[in-house]
Amino acid sequence: MRIISGCRRGHRLFEFKGRDIRPTTDRVKESVFNLIQGHIEGAAVLDMFAGTGALSLEALSRGAANAVMVDKDRRSAEIIRKNIAALGFGDRCRIIEGSCFDYARRAKESFDLIFLDPPYNKGLIEQALGAICENGLLSADGIIVLESDNTDFKSEYGALNVIKQKRYGRTYITVYTSRSEEL
Repeated sequence: MRIISGCRRGHRLFEFKGRDIRPTTDRVKESVFNLIQGHIEGAAVLDMFAGTGALSLEALSRGAANAVMVDKDRRSAEIIRKNIAALGFGDRCRIIEGSCFDYARRAKESFDLIFLDPPYNKGLIEQALGAICENGLLSADGIIVLESDNTDFKSEYGALNVIKQKRYGRTYITVYTSRSEEL
């Protein structure tokens, strides 16, 4: 796993060893960033279910302003800390070790780019989209990037509109925006 483009291009990331983890492949990550390239520069990023932080760190390398990375797993938080330190992004990142749903309820800011990559088939997608909408986490012209598999939720949701959707094998990438915005 590595940073694909931007100021930290080619930098290898720390990742989990020997765990049942499903990292976003470089191919899918590159495709995601091609889909959203016009939304990265200067963006405030929220990475729910952050894992290693790879998606938000890629966004920072490509010009995002800052990132909040949320994961309830202590080991994930440690790997994110290592990756942030190795990339020199400490002044642009905040790690929240806890539930993304708890964070959503108390967050005071909104975000231009929200990454959702929850564990597959756990019923977390609709819950996460609901938390984003109910708590005003998405900025007026912001986007949500959801990674799911071919058996999980991937359609319109409440005040959100699916503006792009691509399939890569079993993986779906769905990009949402508020119904009044377009990509």
